[in-house]
Amino acid sequence: MQHQTQQRAPRGWWRRPWVKICLAALAEMALLAALCFVLTAVYIARHAQPILQRSVVQTLSARFHSPVELDRLDISLARGVEVRGQGLRILHLGPATQTESGGDSQPNTPMLSVEHFSFRTSLGDLAHLRANIARVEVDGLVLHVPPDRHGLMPKQDNGKPRIALTVNKIHCTNVTLIIETTKPGKQPLQFDIESLDLTDAGGGRAMLYDADVINPKPVGKVHAFGHFGPWQAANPRATPIDGIYTFADADLSTIHGIGGILSSTGEFTGELGRIVIDGSTETPDFSLDVSNHAVPLETSFHAFVDGTTGDTTLAPVQATLLHSEFTAAGTVVRVPGQGHDIALKIDMPHGHIEDLLLLGMKTEPPVMRGAVTMKATLHIPPGRARVAQKLELAGQLHIADVVLSNAKWQDRVDALSMRAQGKPHDAKDAGSDQKPEVAAQMAVNFVLGNALVTVNSLQYEVPGAQVNLDGIYSMDGNVFEFKGHVRTDAEASQMVTGWKSALLKPFDPLFKRDGAGLQLPVAISGTKDDLHFGLALHDADESPSDMAAEIKAKRQAKQ
Repeated sequence: MQHQTQQRAPRGWWRRPWVKICLAALAEMALLAALCFVLTAVYIARHAQPILQRSVVQTLSARFHSPVELDRLDISLARGVEVRGQGLRILHLGPATQTESGGDSQPNTPMLSVEHFSFRTSLGDLAHLRANIARVEVDGLVLHVPPDRHGLMPKQDNGKPRIALTVNKIHCTNVTLIIETTKPGKQPLQFDIESLDLTDAGGGRAMLYDADVINPKPVGKVHAFGHFGPWQAANPRATPIDGIYTFADADLSTIHGIGGILSSTGEFTGELGRIVIDGSTETPDFSLDVSNHAVPLETSFHAFVDGTTGDTTLAPVQATLLHSEFTAAGTVVRVPGQGHDIALKIDMPHGHIEDLLLLGMKTEPPVMRGAVTMKATLHIPPGRARVAQKLELAGQLHIADVVLSNAKWQDRVDALSMRAQGKPHDAKDAGSDQKPEVAAQMAVNFVLGNALVTVNSLQYEVPGAQVNLDGIYSMDGNVFEFKGHVRTDAEASQMVTGWKSALLKPFDPLFKRDGAGLQLPVAISGTKDDLHFGLALHDADESPSDMAAEIKAKRQAKQ
C-alpha cells in the first residue's frame, strides 16, 4: 500500500499573531489620533470663538474707523469649519442723524447693520491665528448714510485683532441703501438692492462691486458694476462711487397714465452724496393713455442726484420723439408720500406738429402737419392721478407750412385763401380738388391743464387772410370751441363774382377794419368728427375761460 504524504499549505503572513497585534495597535493609535484631533478641533473652536468674534469686531472697526457691535458668533464643525454670525452693527461716529420725518434719531443708530453672515475657514488657519476667507455670505444688510456732520467723535482704537482676517469676496442679499437728506421734511433716498457682490481690493483702496437693484417705478431691474470706496469714515456721504448700468424691459405702465417698454444704459460717478449720471433711453412704444398712440422716444441725458435734498437735476435731456427733436432741463423733486414733482423747460427748435398731436390726441391721422418750433414749461405735480390729467404745459409754438389732414377742411382753407386774395374765379377749383394749394403759418400761445388746452392767442395766416382766434379744445377731441375774427386783403366785393360782387360793392366800407379789406367775426366749434365753421353772430370776443364755463354749464344741464 502506497502512502502519500499530505503537506499542509503554509499560513499567510497576515495571519500570524505578531501581525494581528501590530494591526490592533495601529487601529488603537488611529482611534486615539482621531479622538485627539476631534478634541483638539473642539478645543480650538471653543477657544477660537471669542477670539474670532473679537477679531471680527476689531477688523471692521479698523476698516470703517467706527465702533462695532456683534451680538453672536458661532463656530460649527459639522461641515468643516463654518462660522455664523448675527446682529452685526457698525455705529455712527457723529451725533444723532435725521429720521424720515425730519426729527433726530437715536445717537446709536447703526451706520451699517447685518442680520446674518457666514463664512468658512480651516482648523489650520485658526490654529495659526489667521483666516483667509474666500467668500462671506451676508443677508439683510442696511447701509445708512447720514447727512454731513460736524464735531465727530475721535477715531476709536480697539487694538490689533489676534486673528488676522482677509476676505476675497462678500456676497450680499436683501440690501438696503439709505442716504439721508438735510432738508427738513424730505424723505431719505432709498435703494433696494436684490444682490450685491463686493470684491476686496485691499485696505485703503476701492472695492469692486456688482449689483442688481430693484427700481420701483417704472418697475424693472437695474444691473450695475464699478468701484466703491475707499470708505470715508469722517463723512460717509463723501465715499466715492462709479459704475456702468443697464436697465432693460422697464414697464412704464406702472406709472399711471403712460405706457411703453423702456431700456436705458449709462454710467455714473461721484460720491454717495452727489452722483452724476450720463445715460440714454429707448422707448419704441411710448404712449399717453389719453391717445394710446405709440410713438418712439429716445433720450440722452446728463443729470445729478443731490443727496442733501434727494432731488434730481436734469441738465439737459436731448430727446427725439418720432421725428421731432427737443431739449429739456429742470428738476425732479421727491414729495413725501406723494411721488415726484417734475418741472422742466422745453425747447423744440426742430419738430413736427403731427408728432405732438399723435402723442397727445386721439384723432388719427393728426388734424394737421407742419414744421414746429416751441418753447414751453412742463409741470407734472405729484399724486396718483393719470399723467394726462395732471400734466401742465404752457408756452408758445410756431408752425410753418401748415397743411390740414382732412381734405375737406383743407379745401375750405384753399378756397378762403383764393377769395381773400381777390381771386374768386380760382376758389371753386381750389375748394374742390382735395389737394392743398396753400400752406398756412400758425402762432399759438397755449396752456394745457386737466387734459384741456386753452389758447389765448392763435394767429392763422394763409396768403390773403389772417385768422385770429381764442378758444379751447380737449385732448380727447370731444371739445372744440374757437371764436375770433378773419381779416382779408381783398374787399368783400372782390371775393365773389358776377351779380354778387356788384351787390356787395356798396357795402365794402362797412366791412373794412384797421386796414383790412374785410373783417368778420367767425366761430369754429364741434368735435373731432363734426366740426363747424361759421360767422360768430355774437360773443366773437368771448374769452377761453368763458367758453369753458359755457361748455361746463351745457354738460351739467344735460345730466
